[in-house]
Amino acid sequence: MGTKIIQFVVITLAIALLMNIKSFAQENDLKNYKVRFSLNNIKQPDNSRILETSFIATNKKDRKDRVPVFEASINFFNVADDKEILLGTAKTDKEGTAQLTVPANQKYITDSEGYINLKAVFDGTDGLDYEEAELAVRDVFLELNLEEIDSVKTVLLNAYTLDSLNTKIPLEETEIKFSIPGFISNRPIQQGTIENGEFQFEFPENIFGDINGNVDVIASILDNDEFGNVIQRKNIHWGINKKIETESYKLWSKVAPIWMYVVLSILLLGVWANYVYSIINLFKIKKEGAELNAKIKK
Repeated sequence: MGTKIIQFVVITLAIALLMNIKSFAQENDLKNYKVRFSLNNIKQPDNSRILETSFIATNKKDRKDRVPVFEASINFFNVADDKEILLGTAKTDKEGTAQLTVPANQKYITDSEGYINLKAVFDGTDGLDYEEAELAVRDVFLELNLEEIDSVKTVLLNAYTLDSLNTKIPLEETEIKFSIPGFISNRPIQQGTIENGEFQFEFPENIFGDINGNVDVIASILDNDEFGNVIQRKNIHWGINKKIETESYKLWSKVAPIWMYVVLSILLLGVWANYVYSIINLFKIKKEGAELNAKIKK
């Protein structure tokens, strides 16, 4: 009898465990997730190009439930018509991101309109389907010049593309942003529109640089439908020397400011005045207590 009870309990627990595992598998089934596979392009200051994919599975019901696809092998291609050139392969990291840096001397093939067609491909596995993302960008060049014109610190930008004969074609009506590196993110200092391939502005005063007064000026075309992301930067001695400027903010120095002496004197005077006032009151209390005792004895 006891053996049958034990067998019944074991079977019941086994069934319950299998039901929980099945339920968990259903809840975490890939069918409940929407896979997002995207391709991004960033042209660097040295004219190299970063190709970046994002491979994320998002829960269809709870969008906050995001699962990065890790260790997925991504192939990057440059395509035009029937031609397909493999630029390189990279694997996704724990954030679901794969990056490939294409050197500046890479010769891209373009379509009839001068666009560089890029493609990222995931070949698929038993658990994940084939994924593909495409991006078309025109190659743009940014020339950043930092000059003092009539004693005015001036930022000058020239922006252009190249035609099939390598003739410069000035950019028109393209948004441009200028910034300097910040503690957490870049700090904007100017933005505007490129006209006739040019843009210029006066560099702001009171911009902090590094310990030597050097500062990076960054020019960026961001999320442009035609050019993608393009970044150019230059370093120059236009920043305020942090070491010199921060001397005046030190708490201690050989000679303290006058206001500190005044405040400290007032505080000390108030403390001693409170001591004197308390002592005088103690004597008064003692005297009044003695007088009260004398009256009681009479």
